[in-house]
Amino acid sequence: MAVDGKSQFRMDTPIYQFEPKDYDLVYEPAEDTFLLLDALEDELEDIKARRPLVCVEVGPGSGIVITAIRKSLQHAPLCLGVDINPAACRMTLKTSALNAAPLDAVNMDLLAGLRPHCVDLLVFNPPYVPTGEVEGSLEEHVDEFRSGQSGTGAPAPIIHSWAGGADGRVVTDRLLGDLERILAPGGVLYLLLLKENRPADVIRWMEDRSFRGTIIKERRIRGEHLFVLRIDNPCEQ
Repeated sequence: MAVDGKSQFRMDTPIYQFEPKDYDLVYEPAEDTFLLLDALEDELEDIKARRPLVCVEVGPGSGIVITAIRKSLQHAPLCLGVDINPAACRMTLKTSALNAAPLDAVNMDLLAGLRPHCVDLLVFNPPYVPTGEVEGSLEEHVDEFRSGQSGTGAPAPIIHSWAGGADGRVVTDRLLGDLERILAPGGVLYLLLLKENRPADVIRWMEDRSFRGTIIKERRIRGEHLFVLRIDNPCEQ
């Protein structure tokens, strides 16, 4: 049977299943999620040519992005979702199982627990909405997610999945500051940002540190102008 050459570079959108309680705990796929999936599909030929061994999504939420990557990159030995929110880790594993796409999920704060220079493909749809300073320290909010409770005894608020602090870049800048340590030689990061996050400034910052950055896709949706950046690590370690 003849096979359409383009079909190998298509990325299926995984199915997912939320229960009523999940909507208060896990970020449901939305326009930004599907923009990121579209961008990854556009890049799939190049991604496959790189033959990444370790693929990581930070903040997978529902798990549909890392599951789509798993289904498209069956050669990759390890696909991993890393989320500070235990409910998101559970949902990621549920989505993985629904799509028969085995992967791992780790409850962890960004990439602190990973070995240096181990990630070939990194994907991040961060909390990007500019907000006022969030009350309490970052460590307090980490503890909220790990316990599944806020300081009031209520479930940890879903706001932490989209509230990005000043300029919407508090969490993003933490990850970018660790990129030199975490990306393998020839590794790549796909990062979703809002216009107010100043994506051009992010690219300049990364280029000052010997990375290559470019905007590969953008979309305007209901009051938001979203961008997907590709940041390459061309350096030999």
